[in-house]
Amino acid sequence: MESMGEVMRSMNNPALRQRSRDLQQNLLNDPLVKQLQAEHPELDDSRLKLHMSRLFQYVRESRNCASCPGLEHCPNDFQGHYSKLTVENVNGSPDLFERKTACNLKIAQDSQDSIRRRIRSFYVDERVLNGGYDEMDIMGKDPRRASAVNKIFDYITRVKEDGLSPQGIYLHGTFGTGKTFLMCYLLHELAVAGYSGVIVYMPDFIEDLKSIMLDGQKLKETVDTLKNCDLLIFDDIGAENLNPWARDHVLGAILNYRMNRKPTFYTSNYPLDGLEKHLSFTSKDGEELYKGQRLMDRIAPFVEVIPLHGENQRGRNR
Repeated sequence: MESMGEVMRSMNNPALRQRSRDLQQNLLNDPLVKQLQAEHPELDDSRLKLHMSRLFQYVRESRNCASCPGLEHCPNDFQGHYSKLTVENVNGSPDLFERKTACNLKIAQDSQDSIRRRIRSFYVDERVLNGGYDEMDIMGKDPRRASAVNKIFDYITRVKEDGLSPQGIYLHGTFGTGKTFLMCYLLHELAVAGYSGVIVYMPDFIEDLKSIMLDGQKLKETVDTLKNCDLLIFDDIGAENLNPWARDHVLGAILNYRMNRKPTFYTSNYPLDGLEKHLSFTSKDGEELYKGQRLMDRIAPFVEVIPLHGENQRGRNR
């Protein structure tokens, strides 16, 4: 590190002083600075010279943005932000102020992060939620899906225009027709509109409840999350291996709370009557028709039933 004496001697070097003056003049003559002066003629050169470091930062970061290398490689001091200069009167005199301002790429990223924070998944592959959606692609993959897809589009539009209602959707069809994908699309679109949502893959969720039941706090937090989110999707309901406790005390409690309050959505390989048979049977107690009907009273009146027809899309882009 240079000593203070060396720094002082360098300041007395005529060549260095001249170079400093040249750099200062080049900066004052920069088109961006000239434009700033044209917009604010009250800023004369003497006033600008008091803020050379701010002008330098402003010009440098403006040029970086003009040849933007992308958000991940942003060379500015604060990633995704640029220096914005404003002129304000202080004690009757104009002065220059610098503010760090988020660029469009940063704003877009923050918006996507906010959307992701509104969506939680239990045992569902995150790639399905974050894969991106194209409405024309969704519609065009298989014409036989058109009726179901249009109904989902209509549901999303109604919620955006009128807000949430207790009415959800029961989407059923054969294997691989894109039920989960379409429900994730619905979840994403309504998260963009500001709603929170949870999607639960039922076979793994019911299996995991066996361990969660030993942790009372975790169980309560999980059930409360499913009760209180704006949008709840039970994915592949009917494929789980039910036990009486999971059916009556967990699933039943969640559905009992949400009915008449918030919409619940389902994907299943079963139509509603097939689901009722499934819910009437547990691995421990066998067939209990009354308990299956009790749960269906909390499902059937609160859903629009949509059959989804089409080819098995597994292994293809949906």
